[in-house]
Amino acid sequence: MRKLVLDSFKKFLPPLSRTEKEALESGTVGWDGELISGHPNWDKLFELNAPAFTAEEQAFLDGPVQKLCDMIDNWQVAYDSDLPPEVWQYMKDNGFFGLEVPKEHGGLGFSSQLHSAVIMKVSSRNLAAGVTVGVPNSLGPAELLHTYGTEEQKHEYLPRLAKGEEIPCFALTEPGAGSDAGSIEARGTLFMDGNKLSVRLNFEKRYITLAPIATLAGLAFKLEDPENLLGRGKDLGITVALLKRGTPGLEMGARHHPMDLPFMNGTLKGTDVVIPADMIIGGPERAGEGWKMLMECLSIGRALSLPAMGAAGAQFAAYTTGAYSRVRRQFNSPIGKFEGVEEVLGRMAGITYLMNGARLATLQMVDQGQAPAIPSAILKYHLTENMRKLVNDAMDVHGGKAIINGPHNYYNELYKGIPVAITVEGANIMTRNLIIFGQGSVRAHPYLLKEINAANDPDQKKAFSALVKTLTAHVGNALHSTVKAFGHGLTNSRFSSVPKNVDKETRRYYQHINRLCAAFNFASDATLGTLGGTLKFRERTSARLGDVFSNLYMASTALWHFEKSGRPKEDLPLVHWACTHALYEAEQALDDLLRNHPNRFVGAALRPILFPMGRKIKKPSDKMDSAAADTLREPGPARDRLTANLYKPQNENEPLYKLEAAFKLSLETEELEKKLGKAVKKGELPGELTRVQLVEAAAAKGVLNEAEIATLRRMDALRRDVVMVDSFDPTKISGNKAPKGRSWN
Repeated sequence: MRKLVLDSFKKFLPPLSRTEKEALESGTVGWDGELISGHPNWDKLFELNAPAFTAEEQAFLDGPVQKLCDMIDNWQVAYDSDLPPEVWQYMKDNGFFGLEVPKEHGGLGFSSQLHSAVIMKVSSRNLAAGVTVGVPNSLGPAELLHTYGTEEQKHEYLPRLAKGEEIPCFALTEPGAGSDAGSIEARGTLFMDGNKLSVRLNFEKRYITLAPIATLAGLAFKLEDPENLLGRGKDLGITVALLKRGTPGLEMGARHHPMDLPFMNGTLKGTDVVIPADMIIGGPERAGEGWKMLMECLSIGRALSLPAMGAAGAQFAAYTTGAYSRVRRQFNSPIGKFEGVEEVLGRMAGITYLMNGARLATLQMVDQGQAPAIPSAILKYHLTENMRKLVNDAMDVHGGKAIINGPHNYYNELYKGIPVAITVEGANIMTRNLIIFGQGSVRAHPYLLKEINAANDPDQKKAFSALVKTLTAHVGNALHSTVKAFGHGLTNSRFSSVPKNVDKETRRYYQHINRLCAAFNFASDATLGTLGGTLKFRERTSARLGDVFSNLYMASTALWHFEKSGRPKEDLPLVHWACTHALYEAEQALDDLLRNHPNRFVGAALRPILFPMGRKIKKPSDKMDSAAADTLREPGPARDRLTANLYKPQNENEPLYKLEAAFKLSLETEELEKKLGKAVKKGELPGELTRVQLVEAAAAKGVLNEAEIATLRRMDALRRDVVMVDSFDPTKISGNKAPKGRSWN
């Protein structure tokens, strides 16, 4: 009987490869587990500390990071296809490649929060520089050595990596293996080279960031032990080892040209490369543990560099577009006043707030010792995907200003960098369709992983007992979620409890999250219960459940962000827009799941339980759009907090400096513009004059005084400089690159 039950249950489970099992076992479960349980304990979220930098970290941001950004000329970097030598040297001399390497190993020993802030600020200045700083500090040899390396390896390599004496890269992707890393063809063979245990390697890698200039490469390969020298069988599995530039048979230096962006990216190829076995990270004892090591590091690393770049892109789009929409005038009005642009600005502001909250909360998890595997996947997907949306919005508002290449264009590099962020560290399609819910449903679910482990226990008596106990609890939890989901649906969650002492204007969002968590848990269990292992191949179903999961995470962390920021009243329009949007998207994903459920009966049966009174959440209203847009159209603390991580130049010749100066001056001149408009309507000034003629006429007829005329002229000069684009001597343009220098217009 026991065997029959266990065998039947195993058949119902999805087939898992070794790499999938290791991925499921990586990382920790925290707030994500509360959301998928159906009954979130909000105390778990609010246990996370408020974001704060140490004095040393703040000094690094204000000093070396600011100076690094000041040193970079974006146009020159693009023209040269590389950072200048003095910038490379400055990064090495000031520890930019060892942000989180412990001080005892020569690094700066900073927090993940500071690490993320550095990437954001540098990336907002220059994407190539952001990538260059991000790669050595994220998933790569330093992180792997710090976590898994032998003491000898740490002592030898970490100080050199932290000081930039070694430039690292990490080689995983191959022509035939991208997202399916388990199919990598790189091979290593253990053998005795005299009396030394060695590895012979053959591989071909591509898309490897920093590879053209790297001096130390981390290499992922499948290790074979045909003579069973380690006594663990012939197929040891994925392994990670270090390779030094100059090793015989190793070819590195060829460069890719990704989207014409000037960061270093290229290939590694090895033919019969021989290295000592003690170059395996962690030594021969760690042979075959490479995928587990990568997954555990990725559960942290995926929350750092790419989400930081995504958030920087969103903040940059919000900061510049809000200002530009106030400076740029059409039909005698700032374009930011038009309802179409207002809608875009509201979306920019609200989504940026969502991104900020999710990023900061997840970083607190990391800094408090968690390895949030599923939240990091949520961040990677949603922060890069939302960057894509907001940068496209910004391009629409900026129009020709953003598409003409030259020193005045502050969007060229950012726009071209979008596909890079979307693609690397797990392509976004795969992350959404397979990882967020596909792994999250097992990893973060309160019972599912326990059931899988119980069913696979070789002791049948123990397995049967554990499985029955876990299944009983699982069924009880599902019934509880069913009742809660139905009850909250009937009452619109009016009686759902909320955390103590939260802002009264946000209470309803907590109640809606409680309702949708219960609905999400019940819908997940019902779907898993009917589809079983076939859910693995139902990617759209998994993606929709993942969208529910992600939006609940984003909404809840936005509320956390508001509370931990001290509940500033100026931020309430952002909170309202962000939470309304995320909850609408979560409910929409649930509705899509029911309408398209692979089992029509289940989809039909779930609807009256999950939506007994119909759907409750509507999109952000026009009024919400307008209020959120005001946080970008007006200078103030809300705008400052929303875009706090950006590099803001102090050089008056910088395009961003001029834009901000024009933005602030435009507020002073709006009343003067109204005076001009009234004078034209009254016939005091002719209506069909050029701008220069109109201002001259206003001065001549005393419509405006001398000081007011001077202010308008200063504003007109600034506005012209902001909206102008570059043009070049056609005899000096080569290919798609413009010559050095400014326009000759």
